[in-house]
Amino acid sequence: MDIWLINHYAVPPKYYPLARQTCFARYLMAMGHTVTIFAASTVHNSNMNLITDGAPWRDEVVDGVHYVYIRCMDYQGNGLKRIYNICEFAWKLPGVCRKFPRPDAIVATSMPPTSCAMGIHLARKYGCRGVAEIADLWPESIVAYGIAGPRNPAVLALRRLEKWIYEKADDVVFTCEGGYDYIVEQGWEGRIPRAKIHYINNGVDLAVFDENRARYTVQDPDLEDPSVFKVVYTGSIRKVNHLGLLLDAAKEVTDPRVKFLIWGDGDQRAALEQQVREEEISNVVFKGKVEKKYIPSIVSRADINLIHGGDQGKELFRFGISPNKMFDCFAAGRPILMDLPAKYNPVEQFQAGICLSSVSEIPAAIRQIQVLSPQAYESLCGNARKAAARFDFRVLTQELMEILEKRG
Repeated sequence: MDIWLINHYAVPPKYYPLARQTCFARYLMAMGHTVTIFAASTVHNSNMNLITDGAPWRDEVVDGVHYVYIRCMDYQGNGLKRIYNICEFAWKLPGVCRKFPRPDAIVATSMPPTSCAMGIHLARKYGCRGVAEIADLWPESIVAYGIAGPRNPAVLALRRLEKWIYEKADDVVFTCEGGYDYIVEQGWEGRIPRAKIHYINNGVDLAVFDENRARYTVQDPDLEDPSVFKVVYTGSIRKVNHLGLLLDAAKEVTDPRVKFLIWGDGDQRAALEQQVREEEISNVVFKGKVEKKYIPSIVSRADINLIHGGDQGKELFRFGISPNKMFDCFAAGRPILMDLPAKYNPVEQFQAGICLSSVSEIPAAIRQIQVLSPQAYESLCGNARKAAARFDFRVLTQELMEILEKRG
């Protein structure tokens, strides 16, 4: 099959670390299929544009994967320029796609819903299979994060577009297991049958993870100190992550062996480091940003890997959960502490750690894991690796291929 993967943000991982479409492409190609990824030329959360010479589009092959970049306006943050950028990619997409042979299948990703809808429109135009991949519930996320109310005209317009996508796509893939719960909640089950809804969460390329763990080792005195009980957080340090709450929890941990080791960067890092100094929080260490290839070395040497968030948007977790870092934590084979209460939670399903309803419960949960017997601790570790095997991209790609090959 000739397969197009349309995702506004799916530039090569060396530019932006979300590698879902790239992993799918590699394993689809290994099955003998031809794959092209269409993405915007702008790299999210950066000032980089992959087209600087005024060309309307360009393509390149990176690590064997064929990418097509569509030139779009630079933007920073979430203002009007980003909205323009989102719309620009969608309306330019058909003109660029005409340069390529007709595909056999299109997988179009939302967020944003505009390019997903355009991908489904193109599939109908070309008479090929069209699969909508829903990685973010828009406009539900806008409402959940308090950006706009449920009766806002923009929300209502996006809701109509969202419903059109679900109705017109041949199949719909949600990254959260409760996707059909969402459709029922919207009252759309009469128009959107359960049979066309599928679940493929985010995942981890276990072969790459294990190779990087062996090849790229972080030299760090805390990771290498056997007397330190290591609670590791990796990820961005931004307002949405609410790491200030984590510092409050750390202050309640009295065991001097426990250290919270934080890898990452973001606009809140300097303020949080200042808070650590001023409040003399001795068990929190900010380690800075590292390349993605070093993450396996870090999380695999943790005693606990922490998946932490804030209160905003938590109501979305009633449909499931799919943070990318969760799958690295599974692959690490270490117990997980998660303070994101969620339905359809893989950490709970695989008994790979402890799920908390509040960040304030972290100190007691750390102690709970500290006093586990070696057998009980190793059971959590083994369950984490079992979860990683379930969400290995080799497995997930096979599931996607079964959907693309579905008939009727």
